[in-house]
Amino acid sequence: QVQLVESGGGLVQAGGSLRLSCAASGRTFSSYAMGWFRQAPGKEREFVAAITGSGGNTYYQDSVKGRFTISRDNAKNTVYLQMNSLKPEDTAVYYCARSMYYTLTYAYNQEKYDIWGQGTQVTVSS
Repeated sequence: QVQLVESGGGLVQAGGSLRLSCAASGRTFSSYAMGWFRQAPGKEREFVAAITGSGGNTYYQDSVKGRFTISRDNAKNTVYLQMNSLKPEDTAVYYCARSMYYTLTYAYNQEKYDIWGQGTQVTVSS
């Protein structure tokens, strides 16, 4: 059974940076696109970014474009989310998830992801 474990969350001041990591178990990591989602207090979980199985293509929510970068290292079975210029509104629990697809098909749709990590808290103070 594939498992995803996120790390790298924490408390940071506005304008700061954090890098989240998501380590996956199993041998088929590169066969699937991966995504990052987040859930702020009192809000529904939302899409943040996704990357294809090869890492060649990415897709972002408009509010994080130019500030966040998703990447992956298939040799390490790990996907990353580099977050720069953080804002208080980025405060949320961040989840990584495995897509049911190799490409970015339905990348924004959390129903198309079948395996989820436990989440890591990111808090941005003003």
